Amino acid sequence: MSDRAYALFEEQQGARGIDVNEVKAQLKQLRIETPSWGYGDSGTRFKVFKKEGVPRDPFEKFQDAAQVHKLTGLAPSVAIHIPWDKVEDYGKLRSHAESLGLSIGAVNPNLFQEDEYMLGSVTNADATVRRKATDHLLECVDIAKETGSRDLSLWFADGTNYPGQGNIRKRKGWMQDALTEMYKAMTPEMRMLIEYKCFEPAFYHTDLADWGMAYNMALKLGPQAEVLVDTGHHLPGANIEHIVAYLIDEKRLGGFHFNSRKYADDDLIVGTVNPYELFLIFYQILNAAGEADSGIRHCVSNIAYMIDQSHNIELKIPAMLRSVLNVQTQYAKALLVNQAEVEEASARGDVLGAEHAVRSAFEFDVTPLLHVIREEQGLPTDPMKAYLESSYGSDILARGKGGASW
Repeated sequence: MSDRAYALFEEQQGARGIDVNEVKAQLKQLRIETPSWGYGDSGTRFKVFKKEGVPRDPFEKFQDAAQVHKLTGLAPSVAIHIPWDKVEDYGKLRSHAESLGLSIGAVNPNLFQEDEYMLGSVTNADATVRRKATDHLLECVDIAKETGSRDLSLWFADGTNYPGQGNIRKRKGWMQDALTEMYKAMTPEMRMLIEYKCFEPAFYHTDLADWGMAYNMALKLGPQAEVLVDTGHHLPGANIEHIVAYLIDEKRLGGFHFNSRKYADDDLIVGTVNPYELFLIFYQILNAAGEADSGIRHCVSNIAYMIDQSHNIELKIPAMLRSVLNVQTQYAKALLVNQAEVEEASARGDVLGAEHAVRSAFEFDVTPLLHVIREEQGLPTDPMKAYLESSYGSDILARGKGGASW
């Protein structure tokens, strides 16, 4: 990208009242957590297509994640899933991550793959199963202590397929009992991020079906419990940016699992189906960042931006690169919204003027801006091209096929 293109971009933004240097400073602070499972084989309910070169253990997953961070400067932490990433020595895994310039991010318990969990984990009618599930939650708290992780990211497949299959109110109580025990085991620095999902794999009801249920549970537990928004976990037509704004105002938005959906929980690369939605989510976040309320500003500054995707037909590392770069692009565009212009138009009842002030930022090509900040950070201006031209993708083929899979 030529200097002329950036000079024109800077001139255009200055004329709109946007301080490009401030935009650049905020872009350089953006951090996106990638998931260990996104580097392994994964898929749909129907088929997992095995790829050559996928990691065979958590240590190799971190090696692949290090490539994404090396090329983008955006992804210094990696979420782990237990038992998918179970190792004998978590201190060794932590040291390995740090040697690669990474840290271990959110710890994700797995409560949906054991045979005993067919009818629920922490909401199972069998107290023995509930105890097993709760013990696994406590195990993950201990792992977080060993790895220096701050966040415990919780998603439950618990639910029912038919009326009468389970007592919904009792299940609600059992869920709270388990999470209360886990909450008490956490250190003061930790956060519990509670995810929700409207359906699947349960189809009649899920025990945490929407953001309101997750928010209510967080309120019952305490200030270290917050809501995690997975962008694929909503009914069609849901206004996710509205949910985001509401949770920020309540100071309970803990983080995101970013992905894209067309019909259900498709777990596609974020920003590929509806990039405008992703832009509007960031618009709401950045709008709140300017609030006078210190609690709201604190909430916004602590949001965990995490990827959660199923790279089934894609090559894993390029798919992850595209994911984090798409997030960066929409964040950059949201930084171009002139918030004062929006507020002024809104205050005078200028509906189209306010909408235009938001949309016009989305319509800018931010490529010149992103190229410049990457140059300033000593990164490749085109991370995807740099990866494809490197030998890393061919070198890892020696791992063969049949590596780590969910």
